[in-house]
Amino acid sequence: MQQSSASASPRSPFVFDLRELGRRPGLAREYRRSVPAPADLGLDLIGVPDGAPLDLDLRLESVTEGVLVTGTVAGPLIGQCGRCLDPVSDEFVVDVCELFAYPDSLTDETTEQDEVHRVDGERLDVEPVVRDVVVLALPWTPLCEPDCAGLCPTCGQRLDDLPAGHTHEQLDPRWAALARFAEPDQGPAESPADSPPAPR
Repeated sequence: MQQSSASASPRSPFVFDLRELGRRPGLAREYRRSVPAPADLGLDLIGVPDGAPLDLDLRLESVTEGVLVTGTVAGPLIGQCGRCLDPVSDEFVVDVCELFAYPDSLTDETTEQDEVHRVDGERLDVEPVVRDVVVLALPWTPLCEPDCAGLCPTCGQRLDDLPAGHTHEQLDPRWAALARFAEPDQGPAESPADSPPAPR
């Protein structure tokens, strides 16, 4: 659900004071900030470490309908390969382009509450936008290598670390009961009492 900046803390590094920008259409300001990543910024297998530095390079422009936020967000990623579960680390850069609508503007009146972000008061909180663009850009199945072969389903070792042609002998369970008949029958060992008498 889209969020407004009404409850935004002025101390949050994701919050911008719109009094610095002004409301006349065409006014713009550029901001470059390094901010700590919020918690839970990612997916199950990959995401931004909590508190890791996010580089915000944003332009806030006053337009008729509100404030247009454009720019980029960059930062580190850590996670696990979706095939072999080895650690994965990377960096990302994603684009931001989001309109925060003014109250009582045409955009505000013609859109549902969860369709667009809204300006409320003199502060603008970009954290929800940053969270959306970063999470949507993450791969559902991160890979350590594009051609990672994954794990051996039998022994669980990385196939890329095993010799070519690595296999395990698999016995069809339907034939398992017959396998013992293929083994040579040694029979019980004979005792001396059971041995035939030696010829005289």
